[in-house]
Amino acid sequence: LQYNRVWIPDSEEVWQSAEITKNYKAGDRFLHVQLEDGTELSYPVDLAALPPLRNPDILVGENDLTALSYLHEPAVLHN
Repeated sequence: LQYNRVWIPDSEEVWQSAEITKNYKAGDRFLHVQLEDGTELSYPVDLAALPPLRNPDILVGENDLTALSYLHEPAVLHN
């Protein structure tokens, strides 16, 4: 999972893009991520609701949402 990008819920911006900085192992309680502004944080892991994956940059601005690799609320709002 390291280097994958995800969407983290945010109380002000609704969603923030983050990059996973450390491999997740089964049983870990936190996902270590870095936000786009460089802030590092430990995101609590809820196996029932892992943070949604971010689409590759090449798909940003795609007119046809069905072409997105991942179709969920943050992907639609970002697109």
